[in-house]
Amino acid sequence: MGETTEKPTAVRGEEAQRIKREVLGIGDRRKHHTRKATPLRPHAKEPDTHHRLYRFRFYPTEEQAQQLERTFGACRWVYNEGLALRSDAWERHRVRVGFAETCRALTGWKRAEETAWLREVSSTVLQQSLRHLDQAYSRFFTSGARHPQRKRKGRSRDTAVYVRTGFRWVEDPERPGTGLITLAKQSQPLDVRWSRALPAGVVPVRLSVTRDRADRYFVSALVEERVAPLPTVVVPGTREPKAVGVDLGLASLVTLDDGTKSGHPRLLKRYAEKLARYQRELHRKARGSRNRQKARQRIARLYALISDVRKDMLDQLTTRLVRENQVLVVEDLSVASLLRGAHGTGSRRKARLNRMIADAAWAALLRKLRYKCAWYGRTLVIVDRFFPSTRRCSACRAQGPKMAVTVRQWTCAACGAAHDRDVNAAVNLREEGLRLYGLVVEALPPGRKAPAVLKASELDEWSPAA
Repeated sequence: MGETTEKPTAVRGEEAQRIKREVLGIGDRRKHHTRKATPLRPHAKEPDTHHRLYRFRFYPTEEQAQQLERTFGACRWVYNEGLALRSDAWERHRVRVGFAETCRALTGWKRAEETAWLREVSSTVLQQSLRHLDQAYSRFFTSGARHPQRKRKGRSRDTAVYVRTGFRWVEDPERPGTGLITLAKQSQPLDVRWSRALPAGVVPVRLSVTRDRADRYFVSALVEERVAPLPTVVVPGTREPKAVGVDLGLASLVTLDDGTKSGHPRLLKRYAEKLARYQRELHRKARGSRNRQKARQRIARLYALISDVRKDMLDQLTTRLVRENQVLVVEDLSVASLLRGAHGTGSRRKARLNRMIADAAWAALLRKLRYKCAWYGRTLVIVDRFFPSTRRCSACRAQGPKMAVTVRQWTCAACGAAHDRDVNAAVNLREEGLRLYGLVVEALPPGRKAPAVLKASELDEWSPAA
């Protein structure tokens, strides 16, 4: 018989407190030591409101840029130290360390002489970095995400999150929704380019300041906003909701059941020659030189252009679909599985296919449809991924054999109907989505609206009375 491996037991009680205090250097809970510790709860939005993110570019002064550089570095250092503390505590001593303990360790790091530079950064920003680490551990334990990894300068995203006590907001009375934003540890407000206004009279819940690889600075304001739902769209002359089947593909990014197709932008292919030239120029520059840094900036700016064009295209497409239809039907796609690499024969062709899928940004498109349907009172129906939408005849419902991806046109052997592969799939998705939508609507109590997202794999667990 083989040996059985027992699950390691965590050290608890007084022994765990002693290890945290004497070995790990985590101070005792002195503040409110007589009060029982309660778990921190996330901010809960008010009823009938949505959390909406507004993103603006700003241009910092030299002093602000230096202070933000210190802030980004401190957030990265605190995240890595908190990760090392929690990992070592479990691997060496079998002691669990949570968010509260890392915050007390942060107090000790700020008091130490060798890390006194942490005092130049707002404590709320550093605590938010530790909160992000705690959320990463929660995803690791609950949803099967990968273990948190160390952040690296130049590789990880430069970001800092300011909660309500970490910034000052003064609204402009002449231009409601705009104003002055002053971050903690800074004396001057940010020079923000207000491309649009925030909801008038609303104070942001939190701010996120980021710097991308192209050395552009952005501030994202999270606000609680009441988004007015759009008027219900019905089929002319009836009371049935207007529905559309949306088939995602590579030949055409989106194909609708009425035959309308939105072309694939193929941005990476469009700029492939320029990217290759910039990469060759980067390869010829000496490491550590200013010319190499300039070459990296050119590449980063080109990638930022590609990302901005793709995002704008997806926003326009998804907004048009949501405005024109009441029910949107898509297929449940596992984009992460589709992007898995291949080895051996056919690996190069699979790599090209992965680049096309990543360039299409299917996951971003589906994510935008989800939250826009929730905002504007629409319903997104997600059909099961094993539903044979491609090889089922939309005319006679006969199911044909499997087809290669290269087959774009086919004829039904049962009824002789000629089909476009993508249009036929969109029609089948629309019919299946309407069937699922009807089952749910019929089971709803009077006066209750259909949910924003209906997923076929979760309909058995979904309870209308819940």
